[in-house]
Amino acid sequence: MHQLPIFLNLTGRTVVLVGEGEAADAKARLIERAGGRIVPAWEAGAALAFVALDDDAAARAAAEELRARGLLVNVVDRPDLCDFTTPAIVDRAPVTIAIGTGGASAGLAKAIRQRVEALLPARLGALASALQSARGVMKARWPTPADRRRAIDAALASGGALDPLDATAPDKVDAWLASDTATPPSRLETIQLTSPDPDDLTLRAARLLGEADHIFHPAKIPAAILTRARADAVRHVVDAPPRDAPTGLSLWLEMPTSRRSD
Repeated sequence: MHQLPIFLNLTGRTVVLVGEGEAADAKARLIERAGGRIVPAWEAGAALAFVALDDDAAARAAAEELRARGLLVNVVDRPDLCDFTTPAIVDRAPVTIAIGTGGASAGLAKAIRQRVEALLPARLGALASALQSARGVMKARWPTPADRRRAIDAALASGGALDPLDATAPDKVDAWLASDTATPPSRLETIQLTSPDPDDLTLRAARLLGEADHIFHPAKIPAAILTRARADAVRHVVDAPPRDAPTGLSLWLEMPTSRRSD
């Protein structure tokens, strides 16, 4: 990754905005939409700063002055002067999807946002709120975090009881919790990789990597493949798949063997 994507809570916090005009107005709307309060550049205690000035020298000087005061700075249309960039946003509050290109192309980020907007139902946020309200019930039904995560993963899978792309999913949470759906059993799956390029992963392989609790793999498996797995999945560098897989979903990754021609 070229940047670390984070979601910053600005509610009740102050943000410096330097500049006037359409670009500054757009940043002001973004700050206020996130719950921030815009303050003058000289006011202490701000969390972030945005600079929207047309003149290159003035923008650079403002950014350097604000950065010297310890603020993280975004300079509109000048990614080389930015400590952070603002993404294209898909808002299904409390679900927020941010699409960034590291400042390479705002147009590309917008085009991707428009595609994602068309895919996601308007009530996706309602599903998130319903799941949040059901936390206590879920903890009672699935006391261990691993069992709880596997049950939720199964429900949220494509075609599952709470498929996020199903507009009626928010209305099905109570029925899902009351159903006799069992926790998915522990299993070991093998993924036959076709190349070291993560873009060549099949949809099934990408899905399993995102769900696995344990990943067993030889040392030669490329890091680019492993980064597609859940960040908290346990990695095991071994020469062969386990005879007795641990609880949950385990994966064994295999790379194709190279062939020699005579």
